[in-house]
Parts: sequence; C-alpha cells; structure tokens
Amino acid sequence: MPDTPEAPRGADFLTEAEVAELLRIGRRTAERWRTTGDGPPWVRLGLRRVAYPRAAVLAWAEARTYPHRAAELAGKAAA
Repeated sequence: MPDTPEAPRGADFLTEAEVAELLRIGRRTAERWRTTGDGPPWVRLGLRRVAYPRAAVLAWAEARTYPHRAAELAGKAAA
C-alpha cells in the first residue's frame, strides 16, 4: 500500500455529532448553534457535509470559560 501524505497540521476535523459529544450537548443544539452562528466555527466540505476544526472548537470553548458567574456577567473570560 502506498504511503499517504500526512494531513496538514491543524487539519483535524470533527463531525457535528463528535462536536456535540465533546461539548456534551445534543446534536440538535450543535446544529442550531451552527445555523444561528452561536457555536464554534465550521467548514462546509460539500452540499450536505460540514466539519469543525478541533482546534477551533477547543478555542471557542476556552473563550467561554469563566472562573465564576460575576466574571461571565462582566464578559471576562478566564485567561
């Protein structure tokens, strides 16, 4: 079997179901976030196929991590 080229660094993509599992949310919630723009960045790979760069999903979640409720209300994510 011929050697296959390695995927470019950061090209690790997740399906919508995998994102839902990673974030512990429902798949319909992930779908809704994608359509409303509230969720992590995604990539269209075809007419009926979307994927999420793993690094972008983790960065999106990190930007919404707060040490306490007052920090969330003040809009200050944990550094």
